[in-house]
Amino acid sequence: MGPVMRPAEVPSQVPLVEELGWIPVDEAGAAGVARRVAVDLARRLGFSDERTGEVAIVAAELASNLHRHADVGSLSVRCLRSGDTGGVELVAVDSGPGMADLVFSGSDGTSTAGTLGIGLGAVRRLSSHSGGYSLPGRGTVLAAQLWPDRRDVGVPVVAGLTRPITGESVCGDRWAALVRGGALLVLVADGLGHGALAATAANAAVDAFLGGDLDAPAAIVERLHRLVSHTRGAAVSVARVEAGAEGGTVRFAGLGNVAGVVASPNGERRGMVSMPGIVGHQSRGVREFTYDLPPEAVVVLHSDGVSDRWTLRDYPGLSRQDPLLIAGTLLRDAGVRRDDACVAVVRP
Repeated sequence: MGPVMRPAEVPSQVPLVEELGWIPVDEAGAAGVARRVAVDLARRLGFSDERTGEVAIVAAELASNLHRHADVGSLSVRCLRSGDTGGVELVAVDSGPGMADLVFSGSDGTSTAGTLGIGLGAVRRLSSHSGGYSLPGRGTVLAAQLWPDRRDVGVPVVAGLTRPITGESVCGDRWAALVRGGALLVLVADGLGHGALAATAANAAVDAFLGGDLDAPAAIVERLHRLVSHTRGAAVSVARVEAGAEGGTVRFAGLGNVAGVVASPNGERRGMVSMPGIVGHQSRGVREFTYDLPPEAVVVLHSDGVSDRWTLRDYPGLSRQDPLLIAGTLLRDAGVRRDDACVAVVRP
């Protein structure tokens, strides 16, 4: 086994993510909506006028690209918090024709719509970090982070996405991550039901998770069970990931129907065991299990708003991409519209 992840290798504080909502891109005017939402966020975060203008360009280009090329597409605008600094994150997801060569498509002067072809190239240049994954016939996921000082934040180790049930603006699923004791801790919470009360339960679980000092998944779940009893309750899973170049281990504990999977590029999947119950209300006991983490494998936690009928074998090269692109792809293809949905991915 290789060396485990240490705080020097993993960000000491994983940025906190606030979802501002998904914007359907079904007409040309949606690009203007996306631009206004992103610009308003950048201004609230204290971005300079110049940097705010760059946020506007990236948001408009991603939304316009969805409108021109995608059959069904939407854009998520997210607020990132790292210490006292805030950032803007944009995630564009579509079920369009896809692109066989995404790197080439992002080069200046490349266009399939008769334009100057500066869109994706501008996104790459102006962003602190950006990436994309596309599969012909399946669609494309593009993501961009913009921080006020244009710092290069590098490839994240963990990321997640949530999406509310159709007809709701508030999602009752949440995810969070932090580094403690040289390992990465990841939580997914699925508030019972959906809507505002489900979100209250999930938020309480996330707050208790981030405010605690435990590093054992079972102990964390037991603590949450005591602290969120004033809410309607939630299904919760927690994974502790220690990994290096030669693989690693995952310690996992869950209560309720929130799935945990160790997934390899060849399609092998190892489901992790969650015990029956509802955090805050019903528990016959919490158990912790340890699983091997093979080299190149990823850890995926998701709520029951995401079907478990997926395999990385169907997505060549996806396991080597940013975890946010993995999460976006799985949410698009395995997420169900009749429930809130959340996917969190660790790619050591």
